[in-house]
Amino acid sequence: MRIGLFFGSFNPVHIGHLIIADTMATGTDLDQVWFVVSPQNPFKKNKNLLHEFDRLDMVERAIADNSKLKATDIEFSMPRPSYTIDTLVRLQEKYPAHQFKLIIGGDNLAQFPNWKNHEKILEYFGLYVYPRPNSDPSPLEQHPNVRFVQAPLLDISATFIRECLKANRSIRYIVPEVVGEMIIRRKFYL
Repeated sequence: MRIGLFFGSFNPVHIGHLIIADTMATGTDLDQVWFVVSPQNPFKKNKNLLHEFDRLDMVERAIADNSKLKATDIEFSMPRPSYTIDTLVRLQEKYPAHQFKLIIGGDNLAQFPNWKNHEKILEYFGLYVYPRPNSDPSPLEQHPNVRFVQAPLLDISATFIRECLKANRSIRYIVPEVVGEMIIRRKFYL
């Protein structure tokens, strides 16, 4: 199978994530999209980060009705911070029959040369890139292993959702209903 890997902290998972994942899973040659829930992003320090198992639980609930989407906790047992190349190698070793592709936003493409072993990621895995607001141009746009995928231009951030919760504002329609209920019931981000 050809698997697209969608990395993120998903703190919380929201409809923007789900729309991109579904677009990749149904509008490309990918057979499935796996949400790789990252315990810690090497480029971010976030004191508002929920426990990784809570974030994984939210993702699993959000995608439960879609057989083309899956969540994985592969990074939970890896050294932290875990780097994308290390996770890709671990997944390839664990699932040698699968072909993995990395899904990133256009805003990350300009920064991609700063990633650990970015040349190896391009050579052995390749990128599926979706549009993001205010993306800077990148010299990698012409790379043969970079594929641009037409997708809705979404500007929804988990930070905005957390700010809404702290201000007691509605997050209805921004997160899946099951995720919103879980956040409220467990008093996440308050």
